[in-house]
Amino acid sequence: MSLLIAPKVLNWFDLHGRKDLPWQKHLLPYPVWVSEIMLQQTQVTTVIPYFKRFMKRFPTVTDLAAANLDEVLALWTGLGYYARARNLHKTAIIIMRDWAGILPTRQSDLMTLPGIGRSTAAAIAAICHGEAVAILDGNVKRVIARHFAIEGWPGQSSTLQALWTHAEAQTPSERIADYTQAMMDLGATVCRVKHPACHACPIRSSCNAKKTGRIDQYPGKKPKKVKPKKSTVMLIVRTQRGDIRLIQRPHHGIWGGLYSFPECQTDEFEAQLPSNAIGVIKLPTFKHQFTHFELTIQPILIDIKRRQDVSKIPNATWLRSNQPAAFGLSRPAERIIKIVTEFPRS
Repeated sequence: MSLLIAPKVLNWFDLHGRKDLPWQKHLLPYPVWVSEIMLQQTQVTTVIPYFKRFMKRFPTVTDLAAANLDEVLALWTGLGYYARARNLHKTAIIIMRDWAGILPTRQSDLMTLPGIGRSTAAAIAAICHGEAVAILDGNVKRVIARHFAIEGWPGQSSTLQALWTHAEAQTPSERIADYTQAMMDLGATVCRVKHPACHACPIRSSCNAKKTGRIDQYPGKKPKKVKPKKSTVMLIVRTQRGDIRLIQRPHHGIWGGLYSFPECQTDEFEAQLPSNAIGVIKLPTFKHQFTHFELTIQPILIDIKRRQDVSKIPNATWLRSNQPAAFGLSRPAERIIKIVTEFPRS
């Protein structure tokens, strides 16, 4: 194994590392855990306002465990990857029930909890308790892959194992909390996906990707696949007062537990129109990208006079005009509500 990078990374961190992020004030397990979950596949600048609102409403794990899932999802609306919020809530309940209200301290114990994988568990254990365990989030994968010229897409088991091997070998036994944060900061602020600031990198002299001029080739790209295309019609029922009907989706699957609109196929929507509708308008279609497929959505705005003019359906609720939702909304629902709120009423 080559020379350890920790001394140079730590020296750089002392001068340039981020030390004023909201969850860094006291490095307590609960806020660090919440931040690590929010930061999964999400940038720091996006997370900060969500984190502040979340911690204001749920300052302790006790508060989070006692909350209604709808309220948790409401505060998560717009952050995406909602399984993170559901797992966060589920884990808080488990911590109160099985761990006396205290988040486990060791990586191995943390990994038994919903939504906490190997790297997230290591980050919490290292930052809060000084356990000498390696992390490997997206930023660290990029630093390790470039520095050691590790070929292949990190989603492949052989490539991932090589990354873990190097990450573990480089992890020091001292100043583990600072090193953990330093590696994340290095990837986020210097060894960026695009336009990396190699001139500011403390380990540029030993970086194999830099030496060979192949920085943009690491980490390896995910093999491209053509996404299947699907389509749906969303039925937006609106009263003359401006109230909008929503339904809660099943807790498992796409937009699990969030509120959206009833759906049907293009050739079915006319049969679902209420006979006393006072206006039916096809709004512009738009596309929503999922990891594994592309969804084309056709919103149909259906105006009625009163709520009573439409048949009741299971798991439905009404969003009152000019009133924020007290529950989580799917991203398409957010987009459609904004359009419909500004759309003239029949």
